[in-house]
Amino acid sequence: MKWVTWLIVILIFITALVVGGFVGIGFFLSPQDELEKADAIVVISGGETKQRVTEAVDLFKTGWSPLLIMSGAARDEKVSNAEAMQQIAVSLGVPKEKIITEEEAENTLDNAKFVRDIIKDQKFTKIILVTSPYHQRRAYLAFTKALQGLPVKIINHSSTDSIWRKNGWWQDDWARYLTWSELQKTIYTWALPDRSI
Repeated sequence: MKWVTWLIVILIFITALVVGGFVGIGFFLSPQDELEKADAIVVISGGETKQRVTEAVDLFKTGWSPLLIMSGAARDEKVSNAEAMQQIAVSLGVPKEKIITEEEAENTLDNAKFVRDIIKDQKFTKIILVTSPYHQRRAYLAFTKALQGLPVKIINHSSTDSIWRKNGWWQDDWARYLTWSELQKTIYTWALPDRSI
């Protein structure tokens, strides 16, 4: 009888670990830091770009930083993602001269690599990194690796997403796809050698 009790306890413990790990994936992918004033707000193009830009503009207008950096190359459109983001920000009241565009990055690793050059040239020491919540951990890892050797603090602050939630991502097919895809890409980015970006 005693072994049955132990078996039940072990099964409950394993179940709690599995459920906790499953739920925790969303929180792992979406780290959020307490806001601090920074030299620049870096916005990465990608899924739901308008939400990302809108969040960055709100931070700018609230006084968290005097400058925006928009990063992203052209895809199918004639203008780059960075320029399209700049246009959104200007339409929301940000002066064009307060926006730096980086128009070469085609993926997250490129975002980090090319924005690093801007950060280094401008001698920035603190940035607020804005992207979609499911993309935040991977972006943070990429920027951490790219900025290695520079005295730069990265503050994570996600925009909202119309579907994905860190608590409840498993309730929607698209959110589940995003989560598993991001988890794989995050592990890949984490495994890259530190100086490979």
